Amino acid sequence: MDTLTRHLRQLLRSACILIALLSFSSCDSSEEEEEIWGNWIRQSEFSGVARSGAVSFTIGDKAYVGTGYDGRNRLQDFWQYDPTKSAWIRKAEFPGAARSAAVSFAANGKGYVGTGFDGVNYLRDFWEYDPATDTWTQIADFPGTARYGALALTIQDKGYIGAGYDGNYLKDFWQYDPASGQWTEKVGLGGAKRLNGFAFAQNGKGYVGGGRNNSLYETDLLEYDPVADSWKRLKSLTSDERDGETYPLSRASAITLEINNRAYLVTGTNGSLLSEVWEYDALSDLWTRKNDFDGGAREGAVGFVIDNRGYISTGNYSTYRFDDLWLFDPAASAD
Repeated sequence: MDTLTRHLRQLLRSACILIALLSFSSCDSSEEEEEIWGNWIRQSEFSGVARSGAVSFTIGDKAYVGTGYDGRNRLQDFWQYDPTKSAWIRKAEFPGAARSAAVSFAANGKGYVGTGFDGVNYLRDFWEYDPATDTWTQIADFPGTARYGALALTIQDKGYIGAGYDGNYLKDFWQYDPASGQWTEKVGLGGAKRLNGFAFAQNGKGYVGGGRNNSLYETDLLEYDPVADSWKRLKSLTSDERDGETYPLSRASAITLEINNRAYLVTGTNGSLLSEVWEYDALSDLWTRKNDFDGGAREGAVGFVIDNRGYISTGNYSTYRFDDLWLFDPAASAD
């Protein structure tokens, strides 16, 4: 065998060994990748027309979805979702003016819907839904200014409404007590004014963030203590305050899901539509990235929670509106 042939064979063997080592290293690396949690499963589609800017609330083991905008008309229809039957059932129509961008909350076994935009006017009327009789009753008007794009949450069977837009961006905050039927003004948001912010409750306190103030997407995160009627500013959604941490982009028109003392921030827009999902633990003030929403980027969706599982439906991507429904199990690994 000549010298050239021996060198060629040695080079070939070296190349084969290198390829084998690279293949082993590649397999080893993929096995060490961190598992992504949060599984999305498509469910029975929403039975109403596709829409955005609807409202939703949960009472017991059933959810209710209604109102909104289908691209041509504001809507008044209302639907109940029963996950045990994967069934949508049409319920009594919302009796107020057809509207979008209203707010809703559930408290003391009943649902509440109010404010919003009817295509011409900002609104401030409020309505109570009784699931036992499938009836709506008008309650005292929201005492703040007529508005749309406000935020709402429930803390200990009381509803809280705030912020939004009435021709100006707002930061006021109000409590509704179903037991007395009374509205009470509370201390206004400790941060910026905002339209289409996000809100949720954890461990007896309320949390508000995001939203848009003129052309600015707000990055602050605020904690509300209903006992002290006071606001605390937490670390904002910026690298200056969360150096070394993961955190979501600020956004408007997102939804939140409250599951097992964790909040999940899903979808929305920061000028570009988002499909990201983030888990927030209020005790540690930390965010963790979860599996992206499989239904695709959108804004103006609705979300609700039944039996510690989240659901997302409706919303829009530009002029396209959705009628799909997705179940989110944060404790399951992504498919």
